[in-house]
Amino acid sequence: MADTSTPFIAVVPARFGSSRLPGKPLLDIAGEPMVAHVWRRASQSQASRVVIATDDERVREAMLPYGADVIMTRDDHPSGTDRLAEVAETLGLSDETLVVNVQGDEPLIPPMLIDQVALRLADDPDAAMATLAEPITDVDTLFNPNVVKVVRSLQGRALYFSRAPIPWDREHFKHPPNLLNTDAWLRHIGIYAYRASFLAAYQDLPTSTLEQLEQLEQLRALQHGYAIQVALASAVNPAGVDTEEDLARVRALLAVEGGQL
Repeated sequence: MADTSTPFIAVVPARFGSSRLPGKPLLDIAGEPMVAHVWRRASQSQASRVVIATDDERVREAMLPYGADVIMTRDDHPSGTDRLAEVAETLGLSDETLVVNVQGDEPLIPPMLIDQVALRLADDPDAAMATLAEPITDVDTLFNPNVVKVVRSLQGRALYFSRAPIPWDREHFKHPPNLLNTDAWLRHIGIYAYRASFLAAYQDLPTSTLEQLEQLEQLRALQHGYAIQVALASAVNPAGVDTEEDLARVRALLAVEGGQL
């Protein structure tokens, strides 16, 4: 991955509370807390600085032995984007600084994807955000409401995100469609790059109707007219940890590799 023309920082939001997996950032994977794996992968990217943003002192204490840069944030943020906005304000970032949100439950994320999403935003000065996607190759994934789909323009900008199977193939969805050899159907990968100026503005944007219906925070930006660049991921991004089954899978993968992948 080529160097980005604009330096960027990576922020790992690590909210302690989780309805499915309480204390998620500190769950043990191969002898280390999950957030440590994410931090290490973010540190392998080209980010000029990697910050862990947490609302719980236990996360800070767990990461201090690693020499991690930890910023304490409020515990009432409705989304990860709002937490990043507080970090940008605390650090006094300039408007054009690029900030990449590396989700704290992605212990297997390839560092090159962190670089890629920053580069995508740097390459489009009129976009407020950038994110990644990958082709959907099976029908079960396409129709799974837990998998977020995205449709983009010929210029690579997001047209819409949905939990529904978009675009809808009117003529062929009565039978299983052929999803191979096309990027018409894309699974959204939840890594984002933002301009710091957008993060400041996002906090004041009213919650949008589309955001509420789909429960997707990126739709707030889209409905308010902000451009979002979407690149096809340059590497496979293993699924994150949302459930006990996900946790067992990641533990098994890292156990085989001696704690590293």
